[in-house]
Amino acid sequence: MIIVLSLSTATDSITEVILDDIWGTAMDALSKLTGIDMFGFPFMQRAYLAAVCIALIGPLVGSFLVHREMAMIGDTLAHSAFAGVAAGLFVNATFGTNVPPLFTALIVAAVAALLVQTLVDYAGAYHDTSLAIVLAGSFAVGSVLVTATDGGIAVGINSYLFGSLATVTRVNATILVVLSLIVTAGITVAYRPLLYITFDEVGARAAGISVRRYNQLLAVLTAVVVVAAMQIMGVILVAAMLVIPVASATSIRGFKRSIMGGVCLGLVSTVAGVTISYQYDVAAGGTIVLVAIAVYIVGMIGPRARNSLVSEHTEGDSATVTGVNAEGSDKGE
Repeated sequence: MIIVLSLSTATDSITEVILDDIWGTAMDALSKLTGIDMFGFPFMQRAYLAAVCIALIGPLVGSFLVHREMAMIGDTLAHSAFAGVAAGLFVNATFGTNVPPLFTALIVAAVAALLVQTLVDYAGAYHDTSLAIVLAGSFAVGSVLVTATDGGIAVGINSYLFGSLATVTRVNATILVVLSLIVTAGITVAYRPLLYITFDEVGARAAGISVRRYNQLLAVLTAVVVVAAMQIMGVILVAAMLVIPVASATSIRGFKRSIMGGVCLGLVSTVAGVTISYQYDVAAGGTIVLVAIAVYIVGMIGPRARNSLVSEHTEGDSATVTGVNAEGSDKGE
């Protein structure tokens, strides 16, 4: 009992420092500086903090997944997290407990991530096959648990399916910050082996790197990202932030630079999406994804349009030079 109370007190202290002393003070100052009241609302401050965290850890992990052609693992683990949330709500409704759904979601998603990698390593299943098996099984378990209580937990699970600005509580925001720090630290420590495995797995094995363990680490970190982003993005759209900002930054040369580019584009997408969501009272997750897709389209069309204009300009200059040379030749004759 004493240990539980100590942990609760420590959590409250950390939450107060992060949300009030640091982030809250900065957002209040921004609200006064810009005159925008929205930045001073506590629930919007938590939403923006969640948006920044998602924009950081999504592309950070997603860059390795996209280059390994495992982008769909995010969708699979999102459905696994859905089963975890359903399990937590089911236990709470059946036994009258108060288990945090995010906790059960994290456990189930991490187990699913390890299961995917185990199917690939030991069962000989291809990546897409193992992903499909785990995705279908997780969603089946979640749907059974939702209906097992005569739909009693269906209302509670809607916010996790579609995401919401209002669901980012003080405790959840603190948990999100902590999970973001864990993901960032994990990628930082294991960056070189993960990079080696991503672009040359055979060479990494020959160099004595434990490919299986690092694959498992990446899978678990992906699960952490999915659960962290789920409360604002929703289960249905959470995988988008692992893929779209990374895809938008693929034209940037250098892997580290592309990661930084993905993070920057992710920040644009999440912050703009949260702002638009509040202004027009629409779903935050869907708005963020649509903004991210718009950024991706602009990134695709912009360089091509510029190259086309440069090409036309060059052809025009060449034609002018050719005409001048021809005119000079006629005069010479």
